Amino acid sequence: MRYLVTGCAGFIGSTVAGMLLNQEHEVVGIDNLNDAYDVRLKEWRLGQLQGRQNFQFKRLDIADRAALQDSISKMQASDPKNPLEAIVNFAARAGVRQSVEDPWTYYQTNVIGTLNLLEACKDFGIAKFTQASTSSVYGSRVRPNELSEPARPHKLNEPFLEEDSTDRPLSPYAASKKAAEVLCHSYHHLYGLDLTVFRFFTVYGPAGRPDMSVFRFIKWIDSGKPVSVYGDGLQERDFTYVDDIARGVVAASKLSGFNVINLGGARPVQLIEMIRMVEGLLGKKANLSYSPADPTDVTATWADISKAHRLLSWSPQTPLEVGLASTVEWYQQNQEWAQHTAT
Repeated sequence: MRYLVTGCAGFIGSTVAGMLLNQEHEVVGIDNLNDAYDVRLKEWRLGQLQGRQNFQFKRLDIADRAALQDSISKMQASDPKNPLEAIVNFAARAGVRQSVEDPWTYYQTNVIGTLNLLEACKDFGIAKFTQASTSSVYGSRVRPNELSEPARPHKLNEPFLEEDSTDRPLSPYAASKKAAEVLCHSYHHLYGLDLTVFRFFTVYGPAGRPDMSVFRFIKWIDSGKPVSVYGDGLQERDFTYVDDIARGVVAASKLSGFNVINLGGARPVQLIEMIRMVEGLLGKKANLSYSPADPTDVTATWADISKAHRLLSWSPQTPLEVGLASTVEWYQQNQEWAQHTAT
């Protein structure tokens, strides 16, 4: 197949693009290489793709509708016998806390950008669309029959189900990703697109985002800087290795209709436990610096992955200990420049 992968210089997007190329698909990657975080990481990831057979890169902002329509029109016309058959959308502004400071940018990319891509599918006959979403949409976690009641506290013995209500997001970022999900359903309903929405749970791995906890913990502990911990550090996150995420996304090409699917590690881990694991791998002690809990943070995340297993025969294959060791190894190999990335 011939895929368009947006956000191809991003953490997950670049991994998915590489996996598609490994399977001998053709990939057109687009990315605007913005400075939402250190561009050196994006350039490093893009460098792993450029020069590979069947990969083509275009620098483009999905929020620019005219430029996007023109580019896709030319792609389709340039090779009518081998048109784009699927769009995988990873282009997004990510980050929960940052979205509170600048919600407009998040909506421009995450909502308007997604709308522009869906319109392109409709206009150019691209039948399959995959949308990257997030566990953040679950917010305060109420079930549909409880919407009239106050949000109940999270119960640690219950994983997040795709059928849970997502009507109470806790940040503009989460709200923007929920809005994109709703748009996707509308375009499936109106135009019959085969559309899959993936809700990712705390993705980590080599060359990960520098604003995410795993990258931060590794960098801070390695350099001896204070490790910022919001709240008591007992918050639980369902960490998921990036290669496992990519396998699930690639497998979605066989799906039809409209599907919302969790991809997670199915093993919640306390942040303080993650810090201790990083300490062990680096052989260094963390200097913990506690701050008040952030109002955009949820107490815990935990993916129910039974739907992914049923529809995609998918389950995570990388134990946290193995994935974390690979992440630390990547950081140490690229420490000369990675230590200078802003977190």
